[in-house]
Amino acid sequence: MRVLALVFAACLAASGAEKRVIFPAGAKPVGPYSPGILAGEFLYVSGQGARGPDGQTPAAAEAQVRQCLENVRSIVEAAGLTMEHVVYSQVYLSNVADYETMDRVWRQFFAKAPPARAVLGVARMPTDTPVEINAVAVRDLAQKKLIAPPGQAAGGSFTPGVMAGGRLYLSGSLGRDPASGNIPPDPAAQVQLALDGLRQVLAAAELDFRHVVFTNPYLTDAVPMETMNRVYAKHFEFGNTPARATIRVAALPYGAGIEFTGVAVADLAQRRAVRPKNMAPSATASPCVFAGDTFFCSAKAGFIPGPRSGIYAATAEHQMRQTMRNLLDGLEEAGLDFSHVVATNVYLDNIDDFARMNRVYAQYFAGAPPTRTTVQQIAPAERKPGEEDRWPALEQVSLVAVK
Repeated sequence: MRVLALVFAACLAASGAEKRVIFPAGAKPVGPYSPGILAGEFLYVSGQGARGPDGQTPAAAEAQVRQCLENVRSIVEAAGLTMEHVVYSQVYLSNVADYETMDRVWRQFFAKAPPARAVLGVARMPTDTPVEINAVAVRDLAQKKLIAPPGQAAGGSFTPGVMAGGRLYLSGSLGRDPASGNIPPDPAAQVQLALDGLRQVLAAAELDFRHVVFTNPYLTDAVPMETMNRVYAKHFEFGNTPARATIRVAALPYGAGIEFTGVAVADLAQRRAVRPKNMAPSATASPCVFAGDTFFCSAKAGFIPGPRSGIYAATAEHQMRQTMRNLLDGLEEAGLDFSHVVATNVYLDNIDDFARMNRVYAQYFAGAPPTRTTVQQIAPAERKPGEEDRWPALEQVSLVAVK
């Protein structure tokens, strides 16, 4: 694995921005991914589970979160950074009831200048870890600036927004009234509340929705997709929307039905949407968007684009091949390829497909692969064809690449 990491580092160095694979002593990835990649100004850290160096998972929730964060720290420190350099993180919990426990441990690791953060409840994760945590850190701590709207503290367990290296990382904004804690019964009102939360953080950084390059709308069954899309589309320019990974999840903190998180770029001149010719303009998502030298791509499934588009493959392996083809369309439109990818998120319909997905996924990356986070976000779909032999999506993949 170390030889592959060296090969990959050489390939990355030749492809543009300075990049280096981070592989701490004792790290044992359970799939084809690198623990960390230092690319330009940022370190990307793969999703870390709760297994310790001995391969065992602690029994108690508090110890599980602590081990996850220790695993993240080992990668951050192997890159020559500290936990204070972390600017963004996503936390995946198999039981959202553990939120307060997670938050208590989190504060011990981020006592100073905490990062932006999103917390999600998902069905399962690799090796059945009950918690998984990924991270992004900035190389130069002087570039890290905490952003909070008036009346919101910038020093709790997380920061509403963190500016670093010319981009703003946005904490998860819930469809919940921040003052009263009430969740409106109307799903559209929940969506608007969550977007209002993002708008306030953007405004505190002297930005607006035009600056957003990537979003994650996370929805539970309480918010219909069409409702979210209708409200969301009003906030962005048609055909020039952010890249987006829209993910159904099992639960969200405080019983919210929707949460938005994302990334914005400070300089609009550094923002450029990219659309392959086989993808029509959209009111809700651009296929990919540049933020300077960093390329954010929407989550893709194994659909065949164009006339009579849809998913026609019955297995996760075959769908994964088409997904990678779809992602490559976006990369090639920008003059990039898979060697430029530094981070991916893989969403599986069933974590039991993990090994089969890994086998196909690995074929698309020469040398050491990018960092990765993998989750099964909800209960599996019924695997049978529907109208005109279309199948349900069994996987989705989003990515970040660096030119």
